[in-house]
Amino acid sequence: MDTKLSATVKANLLSIGSVQIDPALLPSQFKNLATAGPGAGGSSIFFRSGGRRVRLTINEFSPLRAVPEDGNLVLIKGDDVIARGILEHPICHCPEQAYITLSEKCIFDCQFCPVPKMQGGIKDSKKVHQMVAEAYAAGELKAISLTSGVEVSPDKEVQRMVETVKQLQREYDLPIGVSVYPTKDSSERLCAAGACEIKYNVETMDPELFRRACPELSLQTVLDSLENAVDHFGKNKVSSNFIIGLGETDETVLKGLKQLTDRCVIPILRPISPHPLRKDAINIHRPDATRLLKLGGMLREMLDRQSLCVEKSRTMCLFCTGCDLTPHRDI
Repeated sequence: MDTKLSATVKANLLSIGSVQIDPALLPSQFKNLATAGPGAGGSSIFFRSGGRRVRLTINEFSPLRAVPEDGNLVLIKGDDVIARGILEHPICHCPEQAYITLSEKCIFDCQFCPVPKMQGGIKDSKKVHQMVAEAYAAGELKAISLTSGVEVSPDKEVQRMVETVKQLQREYDLPIGVSVYPTKDSSERLCAAGACEIKYNVETMDPELFRRACPELSLQTVLDSLENAVDHFGKNKVSSNFIIGLGETDETVLKGLKQLTDRCVIPILRPISPHPLRKDAINIHRPDATRLLKLGGMLREMLDRQSLCVEKSRTMCLFCTGCDLTPHRDI
C-alpha cells in the first residue's frame, strides 16, 4: 500500500488539521508556536512525505495519531496508516524560512482571529536580526518572510516593515516576502526597500461575510491594494489569504477566485478552524477534503488560464505549503 502524502491524503489531513503526538518524540526544534493569524497560539509539527508538506496542530483529542517507526513518523487514523514520512525542522516558524511576526498585537478585531485577544509582544530590530542570524546559521535558510499585526496604525506598521526589510536586504542575499495590512503607498515603499513578494489578505471575498468578520476593515481597500501591488512587484509576486470555512458558498468562492486571478493575484485557500478565544464570535466550520480538492482544482485551472505559477513563489505561504492544498505544488 502506497502511504506517501498524495494530494488526496494531504486534503484529508488538512480537513482534520490536528494530530496527537507524544511530547517525548518532539525535540524543541520540531515544535512550532504560531504567533500570527487565526492559528496564533497553537503548537504544531511539520510532516513531509512524497514531496509534500503538511502542518498539523498538536491536539491530544485529535482523531489522528503520530507514532514513530524505524526513525520516521507514521500518521494513523483509527486502525489505518494514513501516511509515512518524516518530521521537518521548523527553522523559524516553518521549514526553510525565517518567518517572523513583527507585531503580535492588532487594533483590528477580526472575529476569526485570536491575535487581538492575545495581545502579544513586539519584536524590535535587534530581536528580528537575532532570529534571522540564528536561522541563517542553521545552514538551511532559503527565504526571509515577515508578517505583522497592527499595533498602532497600518502606516506605522508599514514604516516598521520598510526599515526592517532595508536592513535585512543589506545583510542577506535571500528573497524577502512581506505580509501586512496595506496602505496607499505600501507596495511602492516595500518594493523599493527590497521586498520581492507581497501578500495582502482579503480573508473572504463574500462582501457580507467580510463586513461581519472584519467590521473595521475595507475589502475594497485590500482589492485595490492588491491590484496596485501587481503593478509594483509584477506577476507571480502578489498573493492573498482567502479563508475557507466562514460560511461562504462555493459559488462565492469561485467568483472571488476569478476576481483575484483576473487581477494577477494568487489566492491562497486557507482552511480555518475555530479558535478557543473566538468560539462564540463567528460560526466556523473547517472544510472537508472533498471541498478542498474541488476548490483547489478549480483554483489551479484559473491560475493556468492567467499564466500564474505558484512554483515561482520564493517566500511565505506559497513556498511553505504546510497549511494549504497548494496548486502546482500539491495538485
